[in-house]
Amino acid sequence: MPGPMTLPGRVAVVGGGVIGAGWAGRFALHGVDVVVADPAPIAGDVVRSTLDDAVSAWDRLDLPRPTPGEVEVVGSVEQAVADAEFVQEAVPERLDLKRSVLADIEAVAGADVVIASSTSGLLPSDLQDGMARPERLVVGHPFNPVYLLPLVEVVGGRSTSEEHLQRAEALYEELGMRPLRVRIEIDAFIADRLMEALWREALWMVNDGVATTEEIDMAITHGFGLRWAQMGVFETYRTAGGPGGLRHFLEQFGPTLDLPWSRLTDVPALDHALVDRIVEQSDAQTGGRDLHGVLRERDHNLVGILRVLESNDWGAGRDLAAMRERLERGGDH
Repeated sequence: MPGPMTLPGRVAVVGGGVIGAGWAGRFALHGVDVVVADPAPIAGDVVRSTLDDAVSAWDRLDLPRPTPGEVEVVGSVEQAVADAEFVQEAVPERLDLKRSVLADIEAVAGADVVIASSTSGLLPSDLQDGMARPERLVVGHPFNPVYLLPLVEVVGGRSTSEEHLQRAEALYEELGMRPLRVRIEIDAFIADRLMEALWREALWMVNDGVATTEEIDMAITHGFGLRWAQMGVFETYRTAGGPGGLRHFLEQFGPTLDLPWSRLTDVPALDHALVDRIVEQSDAQTGGRDLHGVLRERDHNLVGILRVLESNDWGAGRDLAAMRERLERGGDH
């Protein structure tokens, strides 16, 4: 039986686009040798450019780094997978293509090798159809840039074994990532469904002439997006409820679900059972921290985020720089 997964000596990444190259960067910066399979003539350039970006980002983070792994780009799946101890598939988001590539991987991969798909929304049960050993297929869905963002959604299909899920999660943790187990198979998983809801609403606003793309992006980057960098939607609304917490917030703003505030009108009934469940989960998530402590942490994080944005002359950081300049001049009268 396969044992626990730690950092392997050599991995295969099948697909050398933005996501595949990002995986190569994360693996290599942790000292793992990587063979990337991609027949495209530009694959080598994409991978090398992404590796440069990954090194630059890590240098700015001032992270200790082991001797980086070697990265090789080859033209065939067989060359990449033959001696790999872990395989990360990252080809374009087409079910027929992924099934074909997974068949090629399975024909070469060792019997105990975990095969992970980077799919952003295809169901692993659909990907497993036709596989000889479907129990080792897991979804490991990352976020761009893979070498920097820690979240990876881990999803199993009907035939995926718990053992292989745990091995994949252990490997991702060794890579400094945060595995998020998606317990129920659902199209687009968790994060992409949340982003899709925002995306569809944004498209409606552009379509209806309510706002331009720049205005919508400004609403995010200068408003709630700053909070979302360090506090999710439920914790944000919990703080908005003041001392009464999330229950008070839901009591106050729950009725707005019946108002035309969104084109996404299919919402669950906010009954007592659902309110209780949300409050209980939010209380557990907060871990007993008091509201004042949470707010202080939020403000400290926001200051740090704004200072970084200011140093990069980006987004809301430009407004902070302009305010700083005005204050240094004594204000405009």
